[in-house]
Amino acid sequence: MNPPNLFSPPLYLQRYQFVVEFVRSSDPRKVMDLGCADCSLLRKLKFHRHGIEVLVGVDIDCAAIRQRAHALAPLSSDYLRPSPRPLTIELYQGSVTEREPYTRGFDLVTCIELIEHLELWEVERFSDVVFGYMTPCAVIISTPNAEFNPLLPGLKGFRHNDHKFEWSRTEFQTWALGVCRKYGYSVEFTGVGEAPGRDREVGFCSQIGVFRRDADESNAPMSSTRREPTVYRLLYKVVYPSLCDNNIFQRILVSEVLYMAESLKRQWLVDEQGIPTDFTSHTHGLPSEEVRQVGEVEDGVAEGPVVYRHGSWVCVPLQGVWASPRVQALCGDIQQLQQALLDDSRVQLNAERNAVMLPDENEVEEEDEVEKDECEEGESALRPMKDSAEEDWETELG
Repeated sequence: MNPPNLFSPPLYLQRYQFVVEFVRSSDPRKVMDLGCADCSLLRKLKFHRHGIEVLVGVDIDCAAIRQRAHALAPLSSDYLRPSPRPLTIELYQGSVTEREPYTRGFDLVTCIELIEHLELWEVERFSDVVFGYMTPCAVIISTPNAEFNPLLPGLKGFRHNDHKFEWSRTEFQTWALGVCRKYGYSVEFTGVGEAPGRDREVGFCSQIGVFRRDADESNAPMSSTRREPTVYRLLYKVVYPSLCDNNIFQRILVSEVLYMAESLKRQWLVDEQGIPTDFTSHTHGLPSEEVRQVGEVEDGVAEGPVVYRHGSWVCVPLQGVWASPRVQALCGDIQQLQQALLDDSRVQLNAERNAVMLPDENEVEEEDEVEKDECEEGESALRPMKDSAEEDWETELG
């Protein structure tokens, strides 16, 4: 139950934002959401993933997962600007009271408004599976605070017809502290959804426990070998494009290099040769700040590498291309950039391998004009023969 005007932002968004803030501060690599339902929290973490590389959702309701799984697919922007770090999203059908070997070794497990849907006897099994078997580094559990219920207009009984129980703060804390003693965790209590005014003494509408595994209770290092699920059933999996994929990395790098080199070449043609540039054309954009910085002039002396002509080619030094922050973010140093471009047929380097060679459009246009003139002359020379042949045929046929 979430009355529309009682909380702003809505209570469920406050719970999700709490998890996002925890992810931002703790930087987990592998995160699992138990009871993911319509994948709303997973969708939010997809956009605020920070260091997350594996994002897993588990729910017993197969239909709920399948209905919203498509919302976790990569967007066009994910392909145009791949993330530096990989991301794999997987959705499974499974029960939180079953032991699944694949679930071990996660950095964070979230259970948002889940445990109240279990029978009390199942909560004990849930505790053993999550804290005793999965043993993640951190666990976030939220559940309704029964003490807040009298403040919810029109509420009779539990907040949802599927809730098996709703705990007071004392009941939740008693259970949580017992789990910590048994399985080697510590817990901090907080919540979201504050009561207004003098009613704040009843606590938060949703109470939250943040569990952290004790240092001396750490498991032996988990094997890096990929384990396949043996109990849960995989329903959906997607691997996001990332710069960890060498093919994607090379494509993005070449694109950035050619963009920067073309920009420097056009600016050089304008500045050094006075060639007019059509800035309204999509092929001739205004020089970027990066290009301006490379070509800055101070006290009449041009700073940075000098673009030069070599035959019908314009050579742009790699040092100039390296001035692009995006190129620097992709390669650790200019030597690494040079090595990455050597074996790529899409980029042509000069003999010294210190400059990108780009064709001079003016030379190409002149060659095209010569070819065009030659073709027109050839057509003119052939045209009388063609006309004469047609007249002969007409005479022949009478």
